[in-house]
Amino acid sequence: QVQLVESGGGLVQPGGSLRLSCTISGTIFSANTVGWFRQAPGKARELVATISSGGGTNVPYSVKGRFSISRDNAKNTVYLQMNNLKSEDTAVYYCYSRYTTPYWGQGTQVTVSS
Repeated sequence: QVQLVESGGGLVQPGGSLRLSCTISGTIFSANTVGWFRQAPGKARELVATISSGGGTNVPYSVKGRFSISRDNAKNTVYLQMNNLKSEDTAVYYCYSRYTTPYWGQGTQVTVSS
């Protein structure tokens, strides 16, 4: 079965940086679109960034210029580099993988607070 294991969340001060990692098994990683979504308390889950099998990225305006996504097909891992973090980035971040069916990780908490 497909498994997604996230790491790298935590507490960071405003303006700080974090890097999230997600290692995916049970699927042909290189053929999948992978990425990250997030969900803050009381809000809907929203797109943070995705990267296709061909390397094309989809990054919404809310995080563009601060967040970047990359993938290492040799390691079956997708990364999310988050810079200049703001309090509104506080959320549970979910790893995502899709070939035909979407799969989700268990989520990792990111808290931005002084």
